[in-house]
Formats: sequence, structure tokens, C-alpha cells
Amino acid sequence: MDAGNPEGPRPEITTFALGDWQTNCHVVRVPDAKPPHDARTCWIVDCGQRPRPLIDHVRNLGLRPAAIILTHAHVDHIAGIDEALAAFGPLPILAHEAEREFNGEPMLNLSAFAAMDVRVSPPTGFVGDGDRLELSGSEWTVRHVPGHSPGGIALVHGVGRSGGPPVAIVGDTLFAGSIGRVDFPTSDAEALKRSLRDVLLSLPDETRVLPGHGPETTIGAERRTNPFVLDPDGW
Repeated sequence: MDAGNPEGPRPEITTFALGDWQTNCHVVRVPDAKPPHDARTCWIVDCGQRPRPLIDHVRNLGLRPAAIILTHAHVDHIAGIDEALAAFGPLPILAHEAEREFNGEPMLNLSAFAAMDVRVSPPTGFVGDGDRLELSGSEWTVRHVPGHSPGGIALVHGVGRSGGPPVAIVGDTLFAGSIGRVDFPTSDAEALKRSLRDVLLSLPDETRVLPGHGPETTIGAERRTNPFVLDPDGW
């Protein structure tokens, strides 16, 4: 870990909008990692439909995936998992335990509602609120952000450190100008309001927000302009 840097070297995140839903799926790595850490190690965060561009990127850079981490297990975030496993071999698949069964159940992962039958490899391990994850010397905090789905998580890095803004990979909890849908069978609008108020909006305004769909934003921009944040009693 860098001296004076409580969360290690700064990660690089490359995002791919994949599949019919243009789901943002991410390759996270630390190109400046120093021994004993390996700069070629990476995470795949979410793995949507037709992940070939993401797979090619990992291969072209000679990266070594250490895990697939799921912000949540709806079809558009999981459909490419088995293709990634075929490309890279067995990998840990980490998710929140509230969605333990989603990968193999079309009614839970919502593929049934899209006239599909998506069943992919299940999680091999589970993460919960406050867990710390390490990637090539960088430290990340898992935050549970239920609402859009019961096991939604955000991955947060860099709060309280120097050298650049914090970053949060938030799945479908918060978008630029919007929020994740709360009309699915396992959604909970009140839980999403709490996740926004108590978790994401507690982050510094300069925090980069990488949502599950659409463009990157910041916590400050959403605090100032997002109608769902400004009027939580209106939905």
C-alpha cells in the first residue's frame, strides 16, 4: 500500500456497454501496482450479454481476472458469466447472499419477463455491507444498497484519500438523472430511498459514480439535479 495513502494505488476502470440493455460492465485493474502485487490482476464487475468486447480487452492487455463481482443478479448483469468462465477458466463469482438463487432462476433474475430463460453459474462466495476487498494493493468497501433488487451492492474506493476523487460502482441503484426501477417483484422503493439517503448520498460530492446504465456522473451532480433525490416523497 502506498505510504500515506490509506486505500492503496489508484485503480483504472474500463467500461463496456453490453447486450440488448447496454449494461455497463467493468474491468477494474491497478496498472501502477508494485510488487508483491500484480498489475495484470483484474476484476470483472458484472458480465452482461455478449461480453466478447470485454473478454477481448482483458486478453489484449494480458490481464488475469481474479473474480467476477456482481452489483446485482438481474439478467442484463449476469448473462455473459458463463462465456467469461469459458474464456478465462474457473473464477470466484461474488454476490450478496440475498441473491444467492438469482443466477439460476429466470423469475428472480427477470429473464422470464423478457421471454428468455437465462441460467448461469451461481455465486461461489458472498459479500456483505462493510466488507473490504483488495485488488493489487487497492482497497474497496462493499456497501449494501437494496431497493432495485434485494442484494444490490456498491463498490467504493478512495474516500478520505488524496490523489483523485473517490469512485463508486453502483449498479442500478443510481443513474445520471434517475434511479433503478422499483416495480420488479423483488424491488422495494422504501429500501432504495434508504440506500440513496444513508449510503450513496453520504459519499463526498466529488465521488465518481459508475452506474449500471448510461453515463458516469458524480454524487454532487445527482444531489443537485436528480429529481428522485430532490423529491424522495414523490415516488
